[in-house]
Amino acid sequence: MSMFCYQCQEAAKGTGCDVRGVCGKTEEVSALQDLLLYTVKGIAGLALKEEISDASRLAAEDFAIRGLFITITNANFDDAAIAVKIYDGLAMRNALENELRAAGGQIPEGDLYSWNAVGRDALDAKASASAVGVLATENEDVRSLRELIVYGLKGIAAYAEHAINLGKVDRELQRFILEALVATTEEHSVDELVALTLKTGDNAVTVMSLLDAANTGAYGNPEITEVNIGTQNNPAILVSGHDLKDLEQLLEQTVGTGVDVYTHGEMLPAHYYPEFKKYDNLIGNYGNAWWKQKEEFESFGGPILFTTNCIVPPKDENVSKIYTTGASGYPGSVHILADENGNKDFSQIIEHAKKLPAPIAIEEGSIVGGFAHAQVVALADTVVDAVKSGAIRKFFVMAGCDGRQKSRSYYTEFAEKLPEDTVILTAGCAKYRYNKLDLGDIGGIPRVLDAGQCNDSYSLVAIAMKLQEVFELDDINDLPIVYNIAWYEQKAVTVLLALLALGVKNIHLGPTLPAFLSPNVLNVLVENFGIAPMGTVDADLELFLG
Repeated sequence: MSMFCYQCQEAAKGTGCDVRGVCGKTEEVSALQDLLLYTVKGIAGLALKEEISDASRLAAEDFAIRGLFITITNANFDDAAIAVKIYDGLAMRNALENELRAAGGQIPEGDLYSWNAVGRDALDAKASASAVGVLATENEDVRSLRELIVYGLKGIAAYAEHAINLGKVDRELQRFILEALVATTEEHSVDELVALTLKTGDNAVTVMSLLDAANTGAYGNPEITEVNIGTQNNPAILVSGHDLKDLEQLLEQTVGTGVDVYTHGEMLPAHYYPEFKKYDNLIGNYGNAWWKQKEEFESFGGPILFTTNCIVPPKDENVSKIYTTGASGYPGSVHILADENGNKDFSQIIEHAKKLPAPIAIEEGSIVGGFAHAQVVALADTVVDAVKSGAIRKFFVMAGCDGRQKSRSYYTEFAEKLPEDTVILTAGCAKYRYNKLDLGDIGGIPRVLDAGQCNDSYSLVAIAMKLQEVFELDDINDLPIVYNIAWYEQKAVTVLLALLALGVKNIHLGPTLPAFLSPNVLNVLVENFGIAPMGTVDADLELFLG
């Protein structure tokens, strides 16, 4: 088998991609990502040695975070850039080994610490990757748990990088990333790996809290906001992804240039933060979830900046309009690097925008969001009164990811059929399945409360815990809250593990269960947490509402 990947919901035939990724990544990219992950694990094993200096360990933590982020689905398709990252990693591994020797330490045995760089030839990469990829672990259950942990770590790394970009660093969290990576290379029992999985969930809660503090500390608490979904007749840049620091720097540099800025996909929630409201050149949100970008980027006209993942390989004629930064990358596009202080020069994309036509409107009007935990807590009395009076019967957490399968129309139909005495709590791009429906409100409370990006699922947890406190309940599962979550990639896995670590049970997950869950591992999740697949809309409504 030339490649094997089953980390996302689009795994071919529900089992895994073994020729080319459904996401669009090639065999070469898949192999290089496997090798990068293997390199990161070797660095982690060395960096944890007590003889290694704190400065070297911090550098290793940073490398691990970026390396994990690069391998997330739809983040980086640039095989040359990934190869360079591997060589940088091998240089770091060698430096750590030299430091360890100089301090009298012992170099661990095994290929993890001794393999040499593959040649630049893609065939060399594929041959090397086959020995260290997913299928290198023969025991199905051990493989399943190792991968579940690694995918949780990928999401943790993504959130940690965003927090780091805003000056928030948690060294204990970063050390856990290294420790957990090393644990996936060691012999552990299934029970030990299950325990590590739950510990990964604990750290998922930590990192989402960290990022929430970073975002709100920099930009204020999200507030109820109407976001324009129409256009103006100026040249413009479309910003996709998740990194708010990148958006802030672009907005600063476009002030007074005549170039407008629009958000796309998971960047929509930027509009909810008070600090971003001062930018008159932040016009609105253009388009929908990530998977519609091919046609929406055509009508937009201007260049697109990807700050993180959610790239769909563009048409050849549109590659020149794509700019990437951070962990993202696409062959033939311009990649914008940060300087040693984290500053980025966006002048090239700004000048490019001036030469391209203004966006063509594909819709008009506005959508409402900004219901993160601080805003909902401010409305707590109204919400509690509505629950006590029976005006609100149940909350439905419909957070997570959107995707292109037709089966995801389930979530639109589900939202449409929900009774008028129910409220949807959402975060992530899953909201695009229903955030433009006219579902009305309950006593002034909108029936769709959008907390923000996928990492803002933390807000949904904080809201639940606040309601638990107000209603004086011992168990979070006694709240009138149902979890009907859509997943696509590894950040959604991180959110799921966070919910499990917090004790949330009976989560319904769709549109399909993860291919990387072996039958035995799935059975553990079913028996201990009540994880279940989505059914039909009518059957699920009957189940949830009786």
